[in-house]
Amino acid sequence: MEIPQHISIIMDGNGRWARQQGKRRLFGHNAGVEAVRDVTTYCAEIGVKYLSLFAFSEENWDRPADEVKGLMELLLKTMIAERDTLLKNHIRLQVIGNTVRLSPSLMDAIHDLERESAVGGDRMAMIVMLSYSGKWDILQAVRRYTADCLAAGKELPIDEAGFSGYLATAGIPDPDLLVRTSGEQRISNYMLWQTAYTEFYYTPVLWPDFRRSDLEQAISDFNKRQRRYGKVE
Repeated sequence: MEIPQHISIIMDGNGRWARQQGKRRLFGHNAGVEAVRDVTTYCAEIGVKYLSLFAFSEENWDRPADEVKGLMELLLKTMIAERDTLLKNHIRLQVIGNTVRLSPSLMDAIHDLERESAVGGDRMAMIVMLSYSGKWDILQAVRRYTADCLAAGKELPIDEAGFSGYLATAGIPDPDLLVRTSGEQRISNYMLWQTAYTEFYYTPVLWPDFRRSDLEQAISDFNKRQRRYGKVE
């Protein structure tokens, strides 16, 4: 079975899962941490090189303030709690997104774990997309390219590969497989440039219930597909 080099997951359904339990939405986010742990270790075990997780979108800032506050506290708690798991499995952490709105304490924890996990983290990269959106990524890439043109005093030549180098995901291969849980079938402003030829897999399983067996099914489905990139077979 071919193992995708880069798997990306839109972790959806925490709130609905919590409502099914008669709990508040934050209860579902807490339960989703176990799914992250199980899927991350499984990906490292089978040879996935890049696992990206859509944890919090720029649009999520518009959610109720108490939910956002609870999510940020959970992220900080999880960064600290999962340190040993990442280091033991030689997984390096990278956080990507418009992080200017994140608290100094969360950013300190992120930077510390990114720095620690970079040493010996050669088995797999775990990329957490935090305060991220595809439109933001493209806009910031355009701004960076424009700044380089202004600094050079001329329009610089650019192609698709060159533009990819301005994206926040520069240096990371485009996803081979994108999984979205909870049954929703949309991309939700996620990696708009990078998923041009990504294979999509939608599952009705809510994120807190998602486990390695569910990801194994997604990879099996991926192996049935023919990736022609617009060409004839």
